[in-house]
Amino acid sequence: MIKKEFSSDVYNAISLLLAEKRTSLAILRTAIAIFTLPISVFTVLIATSRYYDVMASLHFIIPLLTICILLIIFGAYLILRSFKRIKDVDHKIQEIKKQYNMKDIIDSC
Repeated sequence: MIKKEFSSDVYNAISLLLAEKRTSLAILRTAIAIFTLPISVFTVLIATSRYYDVMASLHFIIPLLTICILLIIFGAYLILRSFKRIKDVDHKIQEIKKQYNMKDIIDSC
């Protein structure tokens, strides 16, 4: 493989990739919060279950559980998507580092 000289365009490309990685990390943080929200709701429901009759309040519990399941699925989807994007960005950065022989610059920092 032929090593190329790097320029400001390469630094701009890497900066763009790192910005995409920060965005994916922000989405990951949000996804974890979305994923844990239903767990908190379940904890409250279980802790207060002796104060209500489940069969009498079934018309409230079924929609609530449906929403919680949807939030868990959505949170898991966002988490997996963020991990995939972070992995893709890291792979692209490694390719650029190999292509432009940036090891010397990175080691000197």
